[in-house]
Amino acid sequence: MASTGVSNGVANGHSNGVANGHSKPRTPLRPGIYSPTMTFFDPETEDIDIPTIRRHAVRLAEAGLVGLVTMGSNGEAVHLSRAEKTAITQATREALDEAGYQDVPVIVGASEQSIRGTIELCKESGAAGGEYVLLVPPSYYRYAMDEEALYEYFTKVADGSPLPIILYNYPGAVAGIDMDSDLMIKLAKHPNIVGTKFTCGNTGKLTRVALATNAVTPKSHGSGYMAFGGMADFTAQTAASGGSGIIAGGANVIPKTCVKVWSLWAEGKYDEAMALQKVLSKGDWVLTKAAIPGTKSAIQSYYGYGGYPRRPLKRLSKEQADAVAEGIEEVMAVEKSL
Repeated sequence: MASTGVSNGVANGHSNGVANGHSKPRTPLRPGIYSPTMTFFDPETEDIDIPTIRRHAVRLAEAGLVGLVTMGSNGEAVHLSRAEKTAITQATREALDEAGYQDVPVIVGASEQSIRGTIELCKESGAAGGEYVLLVPPSYYRYAMDEEALYEYFTKVADGSPLPIILYNYPGAVAGIDMDSDLMIKLAKHPNIVGTKFTCGNTGKLTRVALATNAVTPKSHGSGYMAFGGMADFTAQTAASGGSGIIAGGANVIPKTCVKVWSLWAEGKYDEAMALQKVLSKGDWVLTKAAIPGTKSAIQSYYGYGGYPRRPLKRLSKEQADAVAEGIEEVMAVEKSL
């Protein structure tokens, strides 16, 4: 088994920290906590609120996050024009740079339904300041998306994209498409595919992919391949499974707590990590159930900004917003203490 990880590691993660086809370095993906950032809007006009987007990015970097994702599911990418997507990624990169966080890479959600369209969006993401892209499988023509079609989609996009690719396994967002570990391991051999995000929540699958790719961990650079958990709900479990970090929507609200759980495990303080993970999981479930409107509401309640999603996503009532704020009181007490 060990020899499999070593041999695959020759290719796995090759473009993590290296520009595709060039010698120019890019910011490497490091082990730790990442967040798919929210997109903020003017509450009356629903125009994108660039100053708040910039402010939020810097707050997350200050909290210890080692990377940000724009245009992910939490960023309401499906509600945005191409011009808005570009503006948000640019603003995020500029805000980080101006605040001294040049070492915090920006990953961009760049999924389209065609190979050609996705490559175009990958190029636009790079021009806007993104260094990596996060891609879900195409799913509109679900009946046609067998393993052969998915393999062709990801490898052809990887051939044409100037940015390295992170596979995004999120069955709930793509008509139930759930890539298995065999397909992911096969795809990981492409030198421009550098990671996988497991929002499926399957830690067994994560373990198998991390092992086969010799993934990055807090104690080893490995091959450079990144195996990301997809929710704060299993931060410690991802670390225990040989994972590289978490890309967690909940980190928009409780970034320091996510970082603390990860750090405790990396330091070998397993009992402390699991004790805090229980508090984190309890709070993260409140945010998960409340989804984007509730996460923005929590940010508003505890940080004084956040606002509402773009319609047709519903706005929470005052009673609903108060319930979210109350539901995360315990974990927010931890967050404020860190």
